[in-house]
Amino acid sequence: MIIVSYLAAAIIGLSLGLIGGGGSILTVPVLVYLFGVEPVVATAYSLFIVGTTALVGAFPKFRQGLVNIKTAIIFGIPSIAAVFATRAFIVPLIPKEVFTIGDFVVTKNILMMLLFAILMVAASVSMIREKRSENGNGEEQELKFNIPLIFVEGIIVGTLTGLVGAGGGFLIIPALVLLSKLPMKQAVGTSLLIIAAKSLIGFTGDLAHLEMDWFLLFSVTAVAVAGIFVGDIFSKKVDGLKLKKGFGWFVLVMGVYIIVKELYFPTGGGH
Repeated sequence: MIIVSYLAAAIIGLSLGLIGGGGSILTVPVLVYLFGVEPVVATAYSLFIVGTTALVGAFPKFRQGLVNIKTAIIFGIPSIAAVFATRAFIVPLIPKEVFTIGDFVVTKNILMMLLFAILMVAASVSMIREKRSENGNGEEQELKFNIPLIFVEGIIVGTLTGLVGAGGGFLIIPALVLLSKLPMKQAVGTSLLIIAAKSLIGFTGDLAHLEMDWFLLFSVTAVAVAGIFVGDIFSKKVDGLKLKKGFGWFVLVMGVYIIVKELYFPTGGGH
């Protein structure tokens, strides 16, 4: 089971290296169902794993000129503030038993997993429906910044990241393409830098009120980072669009599985 768990951790990085995102959506389920980490703690661990992995992935993109610093700052500042505030103040305020429907008690753990599963389904639809970008060659073009919309989107993505521990690349990349008019390749590179900054800074919001298993955290992170390098090598040989759609279907199945499991066989009890 340990080998399977670490192989799953490698897939997190592998998908990030292959398709520029998606892997973070698997981090919480891998930690909860394979490593046995409690869901609220898993969302914190996920921020560190996703943030570190994205930071490593952002370096080669930066060297290739595929990171737009101005956009990263405009989007990143409200996003970082929102994720830190969510982890430090909002998550600790959520009661252990949130509400009851008949005999079913919706606990904090179940709520976190259901929120995460809904995000997985939304992410999968985004990956399955994504079409090949006509402007994917990374050529320079005039950038137009819709600053108020970018700012609001940053807050929304930051809050979601804080609640469920996912990087939110599937939300960030379309926003950068539509609101900043970035070419797709530059949007992917810029997204990695934003994910890294907001996830790692958001993680610091948990340090005061959660006990960390640092060995587990660092070992899973190391395996995920190794996966990024392998994925980057294969990305030059594999059709990224077909791969992303296939991965999207996998994420959809996982999201539906989590919803069914948490409603009928809840983590930490619920009936």
